[in-house]
Amino acid sequence: MEFMRLGEPGSEVPVLRDNDRYYRLDSLTRDIDGAFLSSDGINRARSALASGQLAEYDAPVGIRIAAPIARPMAVLCIGQNYAAHAAESGNSAPEVPILFYKHPNTVVGPFDDVSIPRGATKVDWEIELGVVIGKRARYLASPEEALDYVAGYVTSNDVSERDFQKVHSGGQWSKGKSAETFNPVGPSLVPASEVNPQNLRLWSTVNGEPRQDSNTADMVFTVAELVHNLSQYVVLEPGDLINTGTPEGVAMSGRFPYLVAGDVMEVGIDGLGSGSQRLVPAAD
Repeated sequence: MEFMRLGEPGSEVPVLRDNDRYYRLDSLTRDIDGAFLSSDGINRARSALASGQLAEYDAPVGIRIAAPIARPMAVLCIGQNYAAHAAESGNSAPEVPILFYKHPNTVVGPFDDVSIPRGATKVDWEIELGVVIGKRARYLASPEEALDYVAGYVTSNDVSERDFQKVHSGGQWSKGKSAETFNPVGPSLVPASEVNPQNLRLWSTVNGEPRQDSNTADMVFTVAELVHNLSQYVVLEPGDLINTGTPEGVAMSGRFPYLVAGDVMEVGIDGLGSGSQRLVPAAD
């Protein structure tokens, strides 16, 4: 069972996909957002499907697949959460989670174009496991209870501009992370009950050539540890997205060229789905 949003920006239809059939969720919710998740929306949708209450949706061929979550209040990101990526960045593995933010309006669909910002010369890809919060998490007592606050998981691409991140930053990373379209997400939100977050293969390609290929088992800090740690500093709200870090194999390593207009990134996580994004110049 997967949750998706289909349609053009501003007109997305929330749907549940089960056994390759789509079912409309707009009888239960206006959208797949924090309000839906915090009101036990996933279990309500599961029950409605089982009892035949959801109308089937005949999705038109070629319909846009939007990001599976709408309007997250916050996009929280963890830096260097794979030791090999920290090493290729010239750093040792962190002793505590590194937190930075992306603007929520970076979130776009998994097949939408990604815009190259004005003046950008070092645009980079980063496949990441995305964690979607399902209920308010505040001062959690332990990592053991943290996963109870996760609604589900998504495939996420933490697109970055490395000069903006490192040279223009003033000591923080978010300038290099927050350009428009810099966080393709999806295609679907898979409920937490159906996912082992610490055993997922994640990978990326550029123009069909392999770049990253790793497993979430190699994380420095697990999803449970991250959610618990963040809750000590930030009140996590339903619908918030946490990007949990990227493995080695990015352009910043010096092994691959940075992205240019016309390049196509493909990113995927086994069991969560994949997307591809074409690089285009930012519109005037």
